[in-house]
Amino acid sequence: MIRAATVNDVATIRAMIRELAAYERAVEQVRATEEQLREALFGEHPAAFVLIAEDDETGEAVGFALWFPLFSTWTGTRGMHLEDLYVCPSARGGGHGKALLASLAAICERRGYERFEWWVLAWNEPTIDFYKSLDVEFLDEWRICRLSGEPLRDLAARVPAVLHRTSAS
Repeated sequence: MIRAATVNDVATIRAMIRELAAYERAVEQVRATEEQLREALFGEHPAAFVLIAEDDETGEAVGFALWFPLFSTWTGTRGMHLEDLYVCPSARGGGHGKALLASLAAICERRGYERFEWWVLAWNEPTIDFYKSLDVEFLDEWRICRLSGEPLRDLAARVPAVLHRTSAS
């Protein structure tokens, strides 16, 4: 079963985020607290949304998909960015990942989103093979760009003085 997450799922979502980070060899990068997730997902202005995959027999949460809307200047329409898709190892192969992706695709269709996009690590062959089985288009000509930490602060410090006097912040 796939359902929308509730505030009662925050601890489970955080635990699965840590499991995903461990699988992706980056658990030390996970800093999000339950409080931050509660505010980001269920606060006054949610930054993202989550679907939960449950085991049909036990009702236990066995996976999640965290997504947020994006916008394309080329199509003039919204789309969806899937930030995280995770299924617990013990539940893999049971159709939960496919059900989560199908549920997200259905949200796109209902809302008129023309694009559904996400990233996958280049070394993650099992997941890449799974996506290939769904006829996912891989955009090899695009590169992901990221600024964080000191480089982000350094660039922010270069803001023109006139911008400091506007309401753009």
